[in-house]
Amino acid sequence: MAPSPDGNMHTTLLDLLSNTLVLRQTTPYLPISALYALAAASTSFHHLVHHSPEVFRYLDLSTVKSTFVPYVPLDSGGNNWRSERTDEALTEDEFYSGPLRGIFSKLGRSGLLRNVHTLVLDGLSVPADLVREIIVEDRFNVRILSIREVENLNEKKLIQCLKYAVRPTRPENTPRLKGLYYFGPREPLPVEHTPMRKKKSPPGGPQGVKSSQGAQISAQWNQRSSEALTTALTRTEDKWYQPSGRITIKRPHAEWPETLQACEGIIFFDAVLCRGPRHDVQTAYINDGQNTGVPHPFSYLKPAVATIALGPSGCNSCYSVQEGAAYFGQSPAAHLPLLSPPPLHSASIRAAQMPSTTDGSATLPLIVRCEDCLRGRWCERCNKWWDEPCYAGSAAASRTELQQTEYMEQVNGALEFRQQKEIKVHMGLCIDQCLVRK
Repeated sequence: MAPSPDGNMHTTLLDLLSNTLVLRQTTPYLPISALYALAAASTSFHHLVHHSPEVFRYLDLSTVKSTFVPYVPLDSGGNNWRSERTDEALTEDEFYSGPLRGIFSKLGRSGLLRNVHTLVLDGLSVPADLVREIIVEDRFNVRILSIREVENLNEKKLIQCLKYAVRPTRPENTPRLKGLYYFGPREPLPVEHTPMRKKKSPPGGPQGVKSSQGAQISAQWNQRSSEALTTALTRTEDKWYQPSGRITIKRPHAEWPETLQACEGIIFFDAVLCRGPRHDVQTAYINDGQNTGVPHPFSYLKPAVATIALGPSGCNSCYSVQEGAAYFGQSPAAHLPLLSPPPLHSASIRAAQMPSTTDGSATLPLIVRCEDCLRGRWCERCNKWWDEPCYAGSAAASRTELQQTEYMEQVNGALEFRQQKEIKVHMGLCIDQCLVRK
């Protein structure tokens, strides 16, 4: 407490931040530059920043300019890296991880690296070897790691690293990592980190209506209105609990299902395995509809990552889901994905999986499926879908888009398709509503 000219005692900023609870709630909102600027203010602030374990508990390096690797071509002779000759023994992964290794080395020398429990590296250059070090080396104590949309990451090596980390013969109490954000899109960067560049129109090209400023503003408002309506109807802003459709930025590698199975209960991800009945060996069986050309709804599918969020409403006919929806606090933790963004004030899996509702009501049902489960039974525009007992699908679901178009012409267009009540989805659109408006 500092005395004022009138003799009264006033609370200073140092007094506030010396409270562990206030410090822990405040520092995740401050960029790294602000923390070091605060440490430079005085000896007391320097001691507070560099000796409190709460300051760097949450570390977001995705906006730090020094972490970005310049786009310099890597020649075979190693003669033109950053305009200087590079050691011939330097590997490509070591080069691309150089900026981050420099930051980690600085934090390690000051004893701050062990305090980092949540580490966000979205959009940076993060080779698989660096991820391996974060997971297995003792100098790191990271519990939640976010590497969404990173560059120079060998996905195959990342999968091998995760399988090694969860091997049955691993040391006790390892790995320390409990949550990995990888599959989903990263959060939008702040405005100051995303400068808007005016796009040049092609020479002699006409200026379309969509390129006008008014049209772009209108599109942005329509998008915001749609998101607000979806949030109001689903009572949450979490995309996994909304009818968001495809929620991963790309199709997962073929080895990811096996990896998620190996990591079950040890490392959790921002994605889950599909629990559709066709993935259950005990309930699914071989296609017995080959004579009719219609696939059986319970023909077996290999394990797959659920990439499509269907919302809380369930099947468009029975309003349920055969495998049962997942509920936070009731279902096994392996059935629930890590929600974006990573939690600021806690590095626990429970905090990362907890959905937030707009009205503070009970938890919401989570219904997610893989694309193979929904092929021919899900509308990509309005996200209506039908489960296996309600709709077995059609032969059209296995056709290519060109084959479907040719067949559509043979039956005189979508109106005649609409009259065929047994067909609900064609070319990714529902017959009753979206296909006729295409």
